[in-house]
Order: sequence, then structure tokens, then C-alpha cells
Amino acid sequence: MATRMPASSRPHHGGDDRPVLSTRALNRALLARQLLLRRHRLGVLDAVTRLVGLQAQAPNPPYIGLWTRLDGLAIADVAGAIEDRSLTRIAVMRSTVHLVTAQDCRTLRPLTQPALDRDLWVGSGSGKAVKGVVDPAELAVAARDALADAPLTTAELGEALRRRWPDVAARHLAYAARTLLPLVQVPPRGIWGVGGRTRYATAESWLGEPLVADPSPAEMVLRYLAAYGPATVKDVQTWSGLTRLRPVLDGLRDRLRTFRDTAGNELFDVPGAPLPDPDLPAPVRFLPEFDNILLSHADRGRVIGDDDRRRIFTRNGIVRATFLVDGFVRGMWALDRDREGAVLRIEPFAPLGAADRAALYGEGARLLAFAAADAGAHDIRFAPPGG
Repeated sequence: MATRMPASSRPHHGGDDRPVLSTRALNRALLARQLLLRRHRLGVLDAVTRLVGLQAQAPNPPYIGLWTRLDGLAIADVAGAIEDRSLTRIAVMRSTVHLVTAQDCRTLRPLTQPALDRDLWVGSGSGKAVKGVVDPAELAVAARDALADAPLTTAELGEALRRRWPDVAARHLAYAARTLLPLVQVPPRGIWGVGGRTRYATAESWLGEPLVADPSPAEMVLRYLAAYGPATVKDVQTWSGLTRLRPVLDGLRDRLRTFRDTAGNELFDVPGAPLPDPDLPAPVRFLPEFDNILLSHADRGRVIGDDDRRRIFTRNGIVRATFLVDGFVRGMWALDRDREGAVLRIEPFAPLGAADRAALYGEGARLLAFAAADAGAHDIRFAPPGG
């Protein structure tokens, strides 16, 4: 892979002599760091570590996200790691459920706890329902006690807590407990093709180790930059859900390189991270719902335009599955199953050239072979552009 320092031809801002990175330069850097310029021969744990987790509200998207990045991935590779507890599902960055390694569960949860606390007490109805009525420390102790014998569903946890606070709705107590405590979603939740209600256990009991007592915000920021950079302070805050990270970045300046984007914003980066040639070809790729490359920057123009972003982000918080052409989001996809087989529906935002359609068809056939191997028949259908 070509790795040079790509700067745009625009003048530097205000006499600043740092290189200016174009949108395409940032795009290719993101694709390289997100393992999307080619499939990699990496183990599942190494890949999840490098990506700093995969967003995982639904069970299957992390499997697709890893399949599109790794060479030779099998569903059992991911499912087995969840079952043996090397990977686990827990709310961390942006207060959303991610699939992370056991080690990252132990470090990222305490680092992102302030964002979860803020979302509970400032933004949720459950926070309003328990505030001033339930002591948070007492609630955490009661929830740990309730979970001591076996994992519980949300409803079971809420009812157990309601015996202590009968005047508060069970759902509010359970939600508050899930925020205040590091609760992991235990299998079979997260196992491909297996249903069942979500059950929770404390991270410490599930992993057999305590959370890291004093994890480093600086190390978290460095890992973010290695996986998503170059990036602004706002980008890091968007990805993590945390605020006031400027002092952390400033404290890392002697360990970082800096650039500007075409709007003049300061970009931070770790030395040695890939900065491919902006003209480097990028293969078509299918991304799952909630893929982190669409959620981890304040300015997402490096991978998707504003108009297209409005198409894939729904009002109820779903981020639809998308596909990349030349490194940028150019449409959506969905996989439908019935008794006859599996159909991959591809919905481009604008007309596609013959070569891009052929590449999507070939990659789509590989996606069907992975995600619908048991289907009796496979079909790929293109919707009219812009429909």
C-alpha cells in the first residue's frame, strides 16, 4: 500500500505550515485503518482490538462488519469467542452496546462511565423517575445482589429491584441499574441465529476479573486515532460520547503529528499510521447496520455526504446497512429471507456504472454465501437508483 503524506493543493491557513488533508485523503486513511482497503488475515480478537470494538445493538451486524474486513472469517469464529468470554457485549462508547474484547470491556467501561451517567441523569425518563427517590449507590448494591446467583433479563432485574422500591416502575429501575453498573449481555444473546431474551451479568462476575481501576484516557485517545484518525477533538468526543477531551489531546501533542483539513480544523494523528495515496483504488464493500465508520466523527464527510446520511439514519435510531463504492457510501442494502431462499436487495442512491454494478454483484454473492449459507437459493436484485 502506498503511504505518503497526502496534502491538498489549497494554501495553508493563516501561515500554518502543516499539511492540509483533502476529503479523499481522510477517506483513504479511514479505510486503511478500518481494514477496508483489503481483507486482512487477522484473528477475530486482534481485529476487534484494532477496531476498538464494533457497535452491536443487534446481534448480527458485528459478524458482517468483521466478514467485510477479514479474510476467511467463519461465523463460528465470532460466536465461539463470545461463548468463551474472550469477546463480550456491553454499553461503552456513546452509551451504546459494543462487541469488545474482555480486556477492553475492563478498560473502556470505566473510561466511558461519565457519558453513561450523563445520559441517565440528563437525557432519560428513567433517570427522572429514580432521581431523588432512589439512592444510586443503594441501587447499584441491590442490583449486584440480585445478579449474584444468575444472569437476569431486564424484566427480572426490574422486578427484583422493585421489591426494594415498590413505588418506582420496574423498567426504570432496571434501566438505571444497567447504566450505573457494568452489565454485559451474556450468550445466547449475540450468537448468530440464536434467539432468546437478553440476560445480564456484571462484567466482573462474567469475566472473572475486576474492571481496571485507573485506565488511561490518553491511551484510549491514541487507540481511537490509530483506528479512525486523523481526527479533530470533536471527532474523538463524538466517537467516545465524552466531553472536555481537549486537555487530553493537548497533553499528547509531543506524541502526535498534526494536520489541517480543508476547512482549517486541526487534525491529530499517531505517527506511523497509514496515510495512503488519495487516488489509491478502494474495493466495493458492504457495511452492516450501525457500522462505526459512519458514527465515529463529528464531520462524517470523509465517508458519506449530508444528504445521503439523512437517508440511512432513521428517526428511531436505526443506522441502515450501506455499501461503499470508491470508498464512499453510495447506497443501502438489505437481506430478506423466506421459504424460497435469500434475496440481497441493493438500493443505490444514484446510477452506477457497469463495472461498479458487477463488483457489487460479485461481493454480494460472497455476502450471501456468508450470511445465508443455509438458504436454498440466492438472488441479488438492484432497486432503481434514488428510489
